[in-house]
Amino acid sequence: MPLLIPYSELSSDALIGVIKSFILQEGTDYGLEESTIDEKIERVMNQLKSGKAQIAFDEESGTAYIITSHEAQKHSKVERD
Repeated sequence: MPLLIPYSELSSDALIGVIKSFILQEGTDYGLEESTIDEKIERVMNQLKSGKAQIAFDEESGTAYIITSHEAQKHSKVERD
């Protein structure tokens, strides 16, 4: 079960690194017109700020990644069951 980390607890460099890793993954453009990396970073940052996305940390692998709030709720429900 990943830990959910508030984006505000990461340093600016770490936060940008997690976001860049997310947006550079294959298949995360969702068919949108070409955007600059800065525009994509801003879009993901807005999703984090609005609560539509969250940062998860996998302790086993030591990696942080971005998931939707819906995915976070599913993980939370599994943990409670």
